[in-house]
Amino acid sequence: MSVIVTPAVRAVALGTAAAALLIGAFALGSGRGSASSGGPGQAAGPAVARLTASAPAGAKITVTGTGTVTGTPNQLTLYMGVQVNGASVDAALQQASQAVRQVTAALRDRGVAASDIQTSGLSIQPAYGPNSQVPDGYQAGESLTATLVQITAAGTQIQAAVHAGGNAVTVGGISLNLTDTSGLMAAARARAVADARVKAAQYAGALGQPLGPVLSISDQTAPTPIMPFASESAGRAASVPISPGSQQLSVSVTAVYALA
Repeated sequence: MSVIVTPAVRAVALGTAAAALLIGAFALGSGRGSASSGGPGQAAGPAVARLTASAPAGAKITVTGTGTVTGTPNQLTLYMGVQVNGASVDAALQQASQAVRQVTAALRDRGVAASDIQTSGLSIQPAYGPNSQVPDGYQAGESLTATLVQITAAGTQIQAAVHAGGNAVTVGGISLNLTDTSGLMAAARARAVADARVKAAQYAGALGQPLGPVLSISDQTAPTPIMPFASESAGRAASVPISPGSQQLSVSVTAVYALA
């Protein structure tokens, strides 16, 4: 949290000190003048001086407010693929393509839409034996990204895909996402603005000044990164429990308030 009190506030303290010195000098001079000029038939009245100290124009306080809310993920993104070895490039590619078709069909059969399954990578490279510069085979791999929109069915869908691909399947990881954050972000923004006002009022009170209106407010929120979960190997994917848990969304705002 950052709090900035502008130099104009310090001017109030300096002005008050200067005024006190002037009042003292005025009182001293009045006393001397009365002693020297007073006489019979003359009444010397008391000297009265008033000084009202207030925040000068332009005095302001800058604070940062934060609001945090929690939501339950409603979508899972699966990163998986296949990897096979073949005696030739053509053989390796055919095996990889067959495995991908089987994985894709299993996902489709479990309710995943075709538009939610995307090819994300393809590779073919030679494989060498020990101390050999001549390839003794080829390795082909293809990657898929599948969006699973039903969290309750995601475990069954993943299990079916892994079973269909067999030992050729690789699972790179998953991520759990919040797809509709509009309501959550609105609540977080309201909390951030309220937090900023409370902080500004506290610092204004500590300075002995009433808090004025807000002059400006800006959103300082950084994009929330999508954090993938730890990778799963195909051998451990026979049973896939999915626990969506919760995710936090945070908003930070910087607000500038005037001092009344």
